[in-house]
Amino acid sequence: MPERDGYIPGVPCWVDTSQPDPAAAAAFYGGLFGWEFEDVMPPDSEGTYLTARMRGGDVAAVGSIPAGAPPTAMWNTYVWVQSADETAAKVRDAGGKVLTEPFDVMDAGRMAVFADPEGAVFCVWQANQHKGARIVNEAGSLNFNGLSTRDVEGAKSFYGSVFGWRTLTLEGGLGFWTLPVYGDHLEELSPGLRKQMAEVDAPAGFEDVVAAVTPIPDDQPDVAAHWSVTFAVDDADAAAAKATELGGTVLVAPFDAPWVRMTVLADPAGATFIASKFVPENRDLAGQEDATVTSNAVR
Repeated sequence: MPERDGYIPGVPCWVDTSQPDPAAAAAFYGGLFGWEFEDVMPPDSEGTYLTARMRGGDVAAVGSIPAGAPPTAMWNTYVWVQSADETAAKVRDAGGKVLTEPFDVMDAGRMAVFADPEGAVFCVWQANQHKGARIVNEAGSLNFNGLSTRDVEGAKSFYGSVFGWRTLTLEGGLGFWTLPVYGDHLEELSPGLRKQMAEVDAPAGFEDVVAAVTPIPDDQPDVAAHWSVTFAVDDADAAAAKATELGGTVLVAPFDAPWVRMTVLADPAGATFIASKFVPENRDLAGQEDATVTSNAVR
């Protein structure tokens, strides 16, 4: 895919991690993914926000834990919207909560933090100067976002009302959020994309996928509804080994799943994420159990 210069409404566009020690987290992710960092906050700012880049393109960020937020390291998913304020109204109307009212982030854009009816936290981004992740779907960059939920039907109603998302369920029970116009947008960005997807036997409708949705099983009562973040890697096994070397933890050892080989990792502060290598030869693997294992580890 070419470098991105913005997204369309309803598409996850950015991720950052809230950290008790941003400098230590930057050292970990820089060592793991090769990211270079720049603190974009004013010199007199109390907090830190380190934008991570590859080849000069923004890929993610490492920031201080916001005042008043739980003192827990975590990765955050941002969805592109035209208006953070209008989206806040939709969230309330659909039964969600506004955790942080819309506010301006200098001249970068406007954001807000919400929780869906089950408590899964996500952010929205109304862009100004900052256009989200410039590089995606290549090693060391954002590859996917996913919701784990106990109430799939309730989530369908909520996210359908807020973002216009629909769902696609594949053989084996794998579920995804789709945005009906997204495939057309991607085809404009990268002509021939649909043909390339057909050549690797991608499922019908997969070009419209914007995120994943995975049910949390009843035998996991301590797992809360949550959003997860997946980064692309060249080698999932090597990523797990490198994360351990840098002080992180392998929560789920590398394993094969439909279309990918993946591993679930935690950074030294405990923020969890997935590292995934695209393996088209794995397309016919059964996937629901693997997806459940992954979603339960990322929390």
